[in-house]
Amino acid sequence: MSEPDPPAAKGRPKRGIVPVLIGFVLALFLGGAGFYLTYSGILAGQAAPQAESPNDLPDIAFVPIAPVTVSLPEANGQGNLRFTAQIEVVRSHAAEVEALMPRIVDVLNGYLRAVEPASLQQVGALARVRAQLLRRIQIVTGEGRVRDLLVTEFIFG
Repeated sequence: MSEPDPPAAKGRPKRGIVPVLIGFVLALFLGGAGFYLTYSGILAGQAAPQAESPNDLPDIAFVPIAPVTVSLPEANGQGNLRFTAQIEVVRSHAAEVEALMPRIVDVLNGYLRAVEPASLQQVGALARVRAQLLRRIQIVTGEGRVRDLLVTEFIFG
């Protein structure tokens, strides 16, 4: 007695891995092309972002702040904080910011005297102090005049 032929497999016929690979390669290619078109601005109708040349720098000025030395109480006696900075302003507002310098120095002194000496020794202390002082200076001078605060000297000891 001979065995009957096995019944044909029902369902989908076996397919190779080739269509999966083709789909994967197409997805990578189309994803890369979409990224390039979006990043370069072709898709949105904008020009590609370009690096600034030295001639394209914004019209800014730097207003120096007189050095501020603050006595801070410590457990071992007295400690001093020496702080020097420059204020980055839009050039058209430089004279206005210079006229407000006494108020700016007052804000600096008030904040720096209130800072706990132990907090000045923590990691990131300069960044926190800088952010707090910049916000206070922006409040004193008014919105849109001060762009940044550049700390040039910060000595605690």
